[in-house]
Amino acid sequence: MTPARSIVTAFAGLAVFAGLGSAFSSAVAAGSAPRHFAVQNFRVVERESGPINYYRVFKDADPPFIRGEYHPPYATTVMGVQVPDGDRAVAHLLSWRWRAVTLPKGGNECQEGKGDSAAVIYVSWRRTLRWYALKYVWSAVGPKGATCDRKSNPFMAQDTVVLESGAPLNEWKTEHIDLKAEFRKHFEDGDPSASVPDFLGIGLMSDGDQTKSDSSADYADFVLAR
Repeated sequence: MTPARSIVTAFAGLAVFAGLGSAFSSAVAAGSAPRHFAVQNFRVVERESGPINYYRVFKDADPPFIRGEYHPPYATTVMGVQVPDGDRAVAHLLSWRWRAVTLPKGGNECQEGKGDSAAVIYVSWRRTLRWYALKYVWSAVGPKGATCDRKSNPFMAQDTVVLESGAPLNEWKTEHIDLKAEFRKHFEDGDPSASVPDFLGIGLMSDGDQTKSDSSADYADFVLAR
């Protein structure tokens, strides 16, 4: 099992990477304005990654972006950033831009053994000893809008959501996620009054290890609002 595939089972089943403390760099200080996470503040999540960092930061581009370029037989590597303490309880909206460059051949997160994505965004929360994660993907052929690969046990819960699928390639798309609404939808049966735990981290990944194919994408403009 490669590091990327162990994410949901690592740390006795804890989800993704959030809460690893020193594994991440806090992007901004607490305050009331929207939080802009600089791409150069994302770091390799070492305990969940292989030995090769196949991400590059283009900090002087417009916009500055991270490029993930997976080539087989790399072990999968994950990048992440921690949410500042003052934003965790009040985080509400997350937006970012991404563009798929190379789609993994036949990558389909809803099909066992084909779960590779040109681009992945992880968002994660924690309530006491239980961790929660949503994995938003830009799929090669997975059905857009589908929720797949649900995982749940007393220590973790994770859903995969196909946010984009297929073409167009090399074109930026902007995504907006209502974090509290998404948590309630996936983990509280849609109860609008359910409490939402602290939002802890953002991760990203491009992978092609299951399909043994190239996979690449760009990531930019991560903004967190209250």
